[in-house]
Amino acid sequence: MRQLKLLLVLVVVILVGCAGPFSTDTNPQRFIARDTSRTIDLTVPPTDVWERIRRGFSIPNLNSPLVDKWTTYYASHPEAMQRMAERAGKYLYYIVDEINRRGMPTELALLPFVESGFNTTAYSRAKAAGLWQFIPSTGTKFQLKQDWRRDQRRDPIASTNAALDYLDFLYDFQGDWYLALASYNWGEGSVKKAIDRNLAAGLSANYESLKMPDETRNYVPKLQAIKNIVADPEKYAVLLPQVDNEPYFVAVKKISSIDIAIAAQLAEMPIDEFKALNPSHNTSVMVADEESHLILPKNKVDIFKTNLEQYKGELSSWKIYEASQGETFADIAKKFGVSESRLRDANNIPASTPSASNQSLQIPGPAGRGLELAPFTDSSPPRLAGRYNASNTSNDKKPDLKIKIYVVRAGDTLPTIAKKHDTTVVALRSLNKLKSDTLKPGTKLRLPSTNDR
Repeated sequence: MRQLKLLLVLVVVILVGCAGPFSTDTNPQRFIARDTSRTIDLTVPPTDVWERIRRGFSIPNLNSPLVDKWTTYYASHPEAMQRMAERAGKYLYYIVDEINRRGMPTELALLPFVESGFNTTAYSRAKAAGLWQFIPSTGTKFQLKQDWRRDQRRDPIASTNAALDYLDFLYDFQGDWYLALASYNWGEGSVKKAIDRNLAAGLSANYESLKMPDETRNYVPKLQAIKNIVADPEKYAVLLPQVDNEPYFVAVKKISSIDIAIAAQLAEMPIDEFKALNPSHNTSVMVADEESHLILPKNKVDIFKTNLEQYKGELSSWKIYEASQGETFADIAKKFGVSESRLRDANNIPASTPSASNQSLQIPGPAGRGLELAPFTDSSPPRLAGRYNASNTSNDKKPDLKIKIYVVRAGDTLPTIAKKHDTTVVALRSLNKLKSDTLKPGTKLRLPSTNDR
């Protein structure tokens, strides 16, 4: 009899979303897995990552009018859901693998749908960045480096590890996944204060009883809605793309600095696809240090290695210079044979900053090829044979740019616009024939763009 029970458990598991020991709601109807109940045969390996996610669902299902509202909303926008899911395909295996390794609920792999739409370059008004939308202070708390070279909040590996560390901490702190998720959005201090207020008033302190901002109130229902659709996409007429249950990317250790555009072409990848996996870099050069890596699709690693071995040109047209105490931009510009204005533009430093003391500066090389190559948009892999020999690098044809229009707003500056749209002050000036850095609200600027994100 015991063996029969064990066999039944191994063969079929009914995912009914029953509340775990941390549930504090006394109404069992609120946790019926109406939209996520599935029968799964655990003797069959998961066919893809979506199925792997379904098998790991373990957060109690929330059933509320807000869940119904957001499920209807997402289901009525199947194209948007599919676009987000396609972006997710690059990162999901790594995220789910880390979640499984830590023994955490796989619903958490769906959180970037709510946070960023799986856009690694997403940036909010609250200055939150990346897949997991870390604000600067929380990113620093979880060891995500943010400096002029890179912002690890946008690094899919570093930010995923930090997000799971944070969520694990929040669950240990709150003892309830709803409260942990609310804390991720609102802050654990704010949630604790709301709990304390309810307890002091003799009220229930569970998730649905707390007074919280509308954004946080809708946060868990949005995640539940995404969960409902992922659990049964056919029911909601949403087509989820195939995401193979195997690694999509590999992290490759860098031993020297390399221009992003050159790295993309050595990997025979369109620049947009390369940047989607390596979005953390703030400059056109990926600076080598102890923690640096570049991320490549698994099927591009050997291609990159072969092309790198055959490549005869300079890997970077930029140098990194650590300014000494008392050095000026004019001194450094003269030392490297570039104009002071070009040096300032390359580092987004205004003329009002006189001293370069103790700053790390990006020095443009004679040809300045790094930034000019960055807007490459050709979807076909570039051919490398002979293209980067030292003798013909300067004769390379510049890529065509797609043009967008941006309307200047109050407070905008050329450096802030350049940073926001992943371009340079030099490119903006040249494209718009600007003779002054002064911008008037309402002015229309042409923007070079690599995609429509």
